[in-house]
Amino acid sequence: MNSQPDYTTHLPGGHHWSLRLRRGTTLTLTAQEANSNVGLLCYNPENLLERLNLPDTLKCQHTFKLTQGHCLYSDMGRIFASITHDDLGWHDSVGGNLLPQHLLAKGWQPVSYQQAHNDWTRTGFDAFLVELAKYGLSRRDMAANLNLFSRVESDDEGKLHYVSNHCQPGNSVTLRFEMDTLVLLHTCPHPLDPATDYPRRGVDIALGTAEPPTEDDPCYRSRPENARGFANNRLYHLGL
Repeated sequence: MNSQPDYTTHLPGGHHWSLRLRRGTTLTLTAQEANSNVGLLCYNPENLLERLNLPDTLKCQHTFKLTQGHCLYSDMGRIFASITHDDLGWHDSVGGNLLPQHLLAKGWQPVSYQQAHNDWTRTGFDAFLVELAKYGLSRRDMAANLNLFSRVESDDEGKLHYVSNHCQPGNSVTLRFEMDTLVLLHTCPHPLDPATDYPRRGVDIALGTAEPPTEDDPCYRSRPENARGFANNRLYHLGL
């Protein structure tokens, strides 16, 4: 990867963004505050019916968490992105999105756009809906999302628990995109975040370029299934 990013920006807490990333692009997200959360969804911009499939992503890599060396799979068995760098060692794959009803349940007083303009109280669910609408998609097109920077553990009874202070300022994660991908992001809080007030924790974004992966690539070699996923990508890019 190039030492200097090609583009940088900041996504404030409680906001959302989407962009089309070309094959070979790297996306580095850096937390600015403890307990940051970034919701992520992926779609194939050439066929929006193809999207991130977290159940397949976990199943084929025999994991509950996602970290460096893992890949993000589409529902067509192709790899959207590989995690090439990770300071945290764990990103939540099962917690889902903050929903409108969670605001009242948590005592986070909803604030409308009319009251606060761009600082109104967003949920991850609504943030994704706004971004989906830009591409002619709707709530029926929303898949299970990945929560970067967040950690959720299961106890002996199968109950999920949010791990506070898992993410610290300066922690970063880098995704290398293995095919053109429409990426949706939001910085709304995790649905299990125990914060007393609605948290607004932003992240820095850096886009760069990477060399094509080889068969010695750690993500390629981490699981036999990943080698097959990369083979599916090669076939896809041949256009056969």
